[in-house]
Amino acid sequence: MKKNQRSTRSLIFLLGAFVFSSFSHLYAEEKNALTSKLATLNTQQSVIKGKVVDQQNLELPGAIIRNKTTGKIVQSDLKGEFSLPYVDLKSTILEVSFLGFETKTIQVNDLSFVTIQLKESNSMLNEVVVTALGIKREEKQLGYSQQTLNGEELNHARSNNWSDELKGKVAGMTMLSSNSGPMNSTQIKLRGDRSINLGANGALIVVDGVIVGGDLWSNGADTAYIGDDAPVDYGNGIADLNPDDIESITVLKGPGAAALYGSRAGNGVLMITTKSGKNKNKGLGISFNSNVSLDVIQHWPDYQYQYGQGTGKSFNKAGDLFYSYGASEDGANTGSTSSAFGPKFDGQSYFQYDPETEGQGAERTLWRPYKNNIKDFWRTGITTTNTLGLSGGNDKGNIRATITHSKNEWIMPNTGFDRTTISTKAKYEVAKGVTVNSSVSYSNRSSDNLPGTGYGNHTISYFMIFQNPNVDLAWYRPIWKKDKEQLEQIHPFSSYIENPYLIAYETTNAVNANTLVGSLSTDIDLAPKFKLMLRGTVNSRGDKREERRPFNTTKFGEGYFKTQQINFTEVNTDFLLSYTEDKKDIFNYGLSVGGNMRNSKWHSNASWVNGLVTPGVYMIANGKDKPSTKVSDENLKVNSLYGMASVGYKNMIFLDGTVRNDWSSTLQEANWSFMYASVNASFVLSDIFVLPQAIDYSKLRFSYADVGNGTSPYKTKLYYENSEFPSSATSPTTLHNIDLKPEGTTSFELGYEHKMFKNRLGFDVTLYETKTKNQLITVPLNFVTGYSKANVNAGTVRNQGIEIVLNATPVKTQSFSWNTTLNWAKNKNKILSLSPDLEGGDQQVLAESGTAQIIGKVGGTTGDLYGYKFVRNDQGQIIYTDKGLPEQSKEIEYIGNAYADWTAGWVNTFKYKNVTLSFTLDGSYGGKVYSQTHHKMSEQGKLGHTLYGREQGFIIGEGVVRNGDGTFAPNTTKVNPADYYAEYYRRANLESNTFDASYLKLRDISIEYNFPKPVLDKLKMTKLSVSVFGRNLATLTSFPIFDPETAALNGGSMMPGVEMGQMPSPATYGFNLKLEF
Repeated sequence: MKKNQRSTRSLIFLLGAFVFSSFSHLYAEEKNALTSKLATLNTQQSVIKGKVVDQQNLELPGAIIRNKTTGKIVQSDLKGEFSLPYVDLKSTILEVSFLGFETKTIQVNDLSFVTIQLKESNSMLNEVVVTALGIKREEKQLGYSQQTLNGEELNHARSNNWSDELKGKVAGMTMLSSNSGPMNSTQIKLRGDRSINLGANGALIVVDGVIVGGDLWSNGADTAYIGDDAPVDYGNGIADLNPDDIESITVLKGPGAAALYGSRAGNGVLMITTKSGKNKNKGLGISFNSNVSLDVIQHWPDYQYQYGQGTGKSFNKAGDLFYSYGASEDGANTGSTSSAFGPKFDGQSYFQYDPETEGQGAERTLWRPYKNNIKDFWRTGITTTNTLGLSGGNDKGNIRATITHSKNEWIMPNTGFDRTTISTKAKYEVAKGVTVNSSVSYSNRSSDNLPGTGYGNHTISYFMIFQNPNVDLAWYRPIWKKDKEQLEQIHPFSSYIENPYLIAYETTNAVNANTLVGSLSTDIDLAPKFKLMLRGTVNSRGDKREERRPFNTTKFGEGYFKTQQINFTEVNTDFLLSYTEDKKDIFNYGLSVGGNMRNSKWHSNASWVNGLVTPGVYMIANGKDKPSTKVSDENLKVNSLYGMASVGYKNMIFLDGTVRNDWSSTLQEANWSFMYASVNASFVLSDIFVLPQAIDYSKLRFSYADVGNGTSPYKTKLYYENSEFPSSATSPTTLHNIDLKPEGTTSFELGYEHKMFKNRLGFDVTLYETKTKNQLITVPLNFVTGYSKANVNAGTVRNQGIEIVLNATPVKTQSFSWNTTLNWAKNKNKILSLSPDLEGGDQQVLAESGTAQIIGKVGGTTGDLYGYKFVRNDQGQIIYTDKGLPEQSKEIEYIGNAYADWTAGWVNTFKYKNVTLSFTLDGSYGGKVYSQTHHKMSEQGKLGHTLYGREQGFIIGEGVVRNGDGTFAPNTTKVNPADYYAEYYRRANLESNTFDASYLKLRDISIEYNFPKPVLDKLKMTKLSVSVFGRNLATLTSFPIFDPETAALNGGSMMPGVEMGQMPSPATYGFNLKLEF
């Protein structure tokens, strides 16, 4: 055994010696006052010799020995021996370190030869993690997968929504975002879609025991495609959390890990623990963090600026394409089309729009492109964030308080937000064995304007699509026509394209949101083995919103004003009684019982007027007619009792079990009680068996869980809804179901963890399967029933997958280290059953926007895109009509899956002395995205690929035509380019406008410098650091519009696989300053 150990350590020494020699210059200390002292030593130095060994007296080759008096550093040889210069033995202090061992400091005194014995460090093997209900456990005791991130990992490269910083760092986590504005709500998913209801797959968010949720708070517009109004992203609750307050995030990925949180935990949980106060011997601790970031649009679609406005079919007497804004002596009006198939910019002149006369110019002017007439509308966004923190404590308790202010000016003019967050967290032992804990966070977020999103007249995305190459953006800047302020806008080229500055400055969506998240708990030591926890939590949010629509817009010709107040409050009260027993080296076990009472209330009160008496005066009282109103309420209560038991054998085999029963007010009495349970086990193989010395830690784990779920309120009885008209109600169109049963999710997970080479290398592999049955969904009904939809239990969805996490420290020396983490995950989703007895049978439309649909079919997935395609022959060739245009299928067909085949992330941290370089790469392979923007800009001839065929004046489509005998011949028909592109990329044809969504991103990068202790001492600080960072700096993708990471914002959910008027996705550059006293 000793021979093998020596061989292993000799190999480590040779590798270490190579690294040490290659990076020997890294060991040089900061120049300081020692320089002058060392200059006087010269030949006066003597040499001390020694040996470094472990607890078994085996040599440790490659150990680092540092003389703290002189700063000199050496490395032990193959025998673990070293020699080091000294001046005075009595004043010589040595610091000795070796990877995987505890660092040791010794006073040499009068010894000329020292043997230094190091103790192995178990800190990495006994990591403590926060689990469900905030219970802290050793990692080796857990029988399920979890991943923990510390707060510093989330602050390297900041975003307006801190959850963006999770991207690429957690295996099996995917994030849906619509790129819809500065709030940029995100839906966090763990291990795929469990529900057919695509808006119900988000992970639960828990902050210091308070459930804050992650639901989307849009304005509820039904679609992002040409509706009467556009969806507005008002942000979701997680965005209000201050990232400077985050201590750690534990991701509980499966139901087995999160079962104790009840029905809402079936999609996994993000457990967020905020920072606590620290004991300060010298009084109060003060921290200050200042951050500024710039958002810059770096990636644009391939706009073409070689040809201008025109249908491609307007020719003059000479047979050439011509242009005329309004009818002129050159010909008929060609200036009202949204297409760009007009004449080439070739130095000629035409009658064009004159902004001075707001009509046709008196003279012909140069036909020219305005190459920045889209880009110049946007600006560089800027966000500043400042956080001041106070921290202190003593033996009895501690407290921490912070105040944070963020101001954002987004990339779209006149949009952004202000956010102020005040947080406190305190802990105090009021009596022996009695500790009170509190955590309170208040946030105010306000904005005078958040942009509407999607593909509709009143969105800036729509304008970008319809803007023509020959139109100067400056022509729109006055907004209103002369002497017609607030009455008639300037939009000279089409009545259905709104003025972009009117959209930015007059079509506004304001919000003032207040959020309070708080908890108060008491921990009581009832007896040596009994503990009681009592806790109350509250999550409350109130939004006041205003929507203003000016006169002379396409949808609201006489203006529009809406005000809405939304209030949500959830109160939870908990108790947890725990008993623990430790039989010293044999058995240890614990038993806990607890209960929860959840009371949730949601209220919305909206009033609006369509048509204003006085333009520009936005008040309900200024409405031409009586206002419309709508009041909505949703209340629910859930009472729960739960228990958990754990047993450990010799600290190497662990078995846990949980059981929970919920009583939900949303179900009828016969079904409102439902029980579910989980069991998990872990086997620490490295403690059970004698493994090779190189293996530090090995664990096998498994878990099984069954999680129930009630439904949302008012689905089991007949309810009338408030009408828009005073003192009236409407009959429901959805059939209630008195026999709705709870939904159920079962999950099985098997995992293996391995660490070796003194924790320099480790990996974690997880296999899982989840099934969700009796899904609570709404399905269509035949109108002859008197209802259009019905609430039913129907459908089973299965997810199977694998997750792999690899951790390594390839290099670690006294001054330099490299830590790297690679994660990879693959999830396979399948719909096993639906509701064959109802309308739709074995398929249901899960989401739709425009002509794109996600249809769930038995055997398919929850992300299957359907739409019209090209008609092809058996060889896959496109079939063309006798007019030379491609045929389109008569029925919708499968296009592809919106979700990736697999995802991966690579996180790296390099440290050299006081400098830290960190970066994250993440990627997604597979998946499809339909692009509405690509369809319309291709149809209109505004993208670079539509230049083909214009010089020769025709296109011959690549494909075949049908012969009378059923055979095929090559297509030879010439077609006008405008006709060809209009048909090939028509809106209904999803195939030609759907693209591979694979990407590789430089997600974030940061460089931080921490000032050394001598500098801190002079400044009387404990920390001073500066850093620069970037986010989304580079993307490798074939997706032709802004960003393949997109989803359509539809009401209160996001539709994956669809780009519907996407906003630009900026890169972020920032600077950060941290001070601590």
